[in-house]
Amino acid sequence: MLHLDRVTLTLGGFRLGADWQAAAGQRVAVIGPSGAGKSTLLAAIAGFVAPVAGRLVWQGQDITATAPGGRPVTTLFQDQNLFPHLTVAQNLGLGLSPRLRLTARDHHRIAAALDRTGLGGLGPRRSADLSGGQQGRVALARALLRSRPILLLDEPFAALGPALKADMLSLVAEVAQETGALALLVTHDPADARRFAPLTILVAEGTAHPPAPTGPLLDTPPPALAAYLGL
Repeated sequence: MLHLDRVTLTLGGFRLGADWQAAAGQRVAVIGPSGAGKSTLLAAIAGFVAPVAGRLVWQGQDITATAPGGRPVTTLFQDQNLFPHLTVAQNLGLGLSPRLRLTARDHHRIAAALDRTGLGGLGPRRSADLSGGQQGRVALARALLRSRPILLLDEPFAALGPALKADMLSLVAEVAQETGALALLVTHDPADARRFAPLTILVAEGTAHPPAPTGPLLDTPPPALAAYLGL
């Protein structure tokens, strides 16, 4: 269980409050107007933004003061954070060893992760030579290798076309279900929220609201969400 316990975040004149829980294994969308604080919320969970009040608790352990590297979190960003001059296998290897000192077991795990994400045989290719969809799969394979119980997705597939994005979201959902990870997806697209997440967090007007069932929330949105959706 991830518990944001009366958390307050501030950046400059911006202020965001959050007081909710989400269980391991759940898939949750995070939606709201631009600038409302969606990415800030994920950055706080990842440890890059410190709350000025409240606590972040995972499985009963207070992680508020835990450095990003020590948190049970993997994050996928829109730019994928791949090193273009390295091979696909080396980019995955960085998820296991920052100095790429890999064992035979590590290489086996890398090959298995590539197979699982539809990239079997592409380990020797440079990441710069891959398509956008393939790069997204590499980033997902690296997250799969790290096996962290919280998966944060900050619009990682926003630059992809609708069909390819749908495929990637389906793959992420499968991986999250297999690993039992809590997955939080920031998106501007309500169709992505419906496709990926049974629950949705609305971030609007200074509050990250508790997760609510996605369908009813989007079918009868509160005023702030309705205005954002143009309804």
